[in-house]
Amino acid sequence: MAKTPVKYYVVDAFTDSAFKGNPAAVCLLEEERDKKWLQAVAAEFNISETCYLTRITDSNSPNPRFRLRWFTPVAEVKLCGHATLASAHTLFTIGLVNSNIIEFDTLSGILTAKKVPDVNSTDASKIQNGGAQECFPIELNFPTVPITEFNSAGVSAISNALNGATLIDIKRTTNGDDLFVVLPSGKSVIELEPQFDDILKCPGRGVIVTGVAPADSEFDFISRFFCPKYGINEDPVCGSAHCALATYWSQKLGKCDFSAYQASARGGILNLHLDEKNQRVLLRGKAVTVMEGTLLV
Repeated sequence: MAKTPVKYYVVDAFTDSAFKGNPAAVCLLEEERDKKWLQAVAAEFNISETCYLTRITDSNSPNPRFRLRWFTPVAEVKLCGHATLASAHTLFTIGLVNSNIIEFDTLSGILTAKKVPDVNSTDASKIQNGGAQECFPIELNFPTVPITEFNSAGVSAISNALNGATLIDIKRTTNGDDLFVVLPSGKSVIELEPQFDDILKCPGRGVIVTGVAPADSEFDFISRFFCPKYGINEDPVCGSAHCALATYWSQKLGKCDFSAYQASARGGILNLHLDEKNQRVLLRGKAVTVMEGTLLV
């Protein structure tokens, strides 16, 4: 029997402008597909993340619930912020839910996305390619990502991978197994020229690089994320990395609310709140749909 065509949307997340932020392909599944097919489609899209939504009809929750899986072009991942934001934006925008809260059943447990008021704007729409499109903040409720000390034996290799940058601190995330590198300033992060061939030789999955933002900036800290082992030389905006960044900068800056900037070529803005008691991070951002279509295979 022929497979049902799959509707998809390409959404730029953590931005209110098309062609900025981090793109994700959101695929709406009406029937289960095997992992080989899911990975092949992600490779075909060849963007930082492709995700798959399947409605769960037998949930006891009062909120709509969907199964959500995330794939880079080469592997499935356990947590992805921008594709979750893109998924929620899609479901809210196309009218598949009649609630302001959506629950996602994922490899990292139940994650929630909530449509929230836009306190910075009186106009909830953006003009995209001649038409009005809804653009509203969505708040994600994610687990914190703990960081731990790093064995100093590999410091020289990491410095080489970061083109000889001065390293203030090196730690490691405990779940994604990413290196967490602190540079002298946000300016150092922006100007960094990573050596991707050398990053491939570094321990762990990827490398989060961060520094405190300039005093006259609207941001608290600046970051970038490199993950060539997963087919993404530089992730434009990484929500899950900010679950570790919020923990680190809360200790350093003595606060729990942050405005963060990810300094990739596309750039992205995140507003964060660290809930220390419950060890959760609330990530708030906007998204813009830039493409829609149908998978025929």
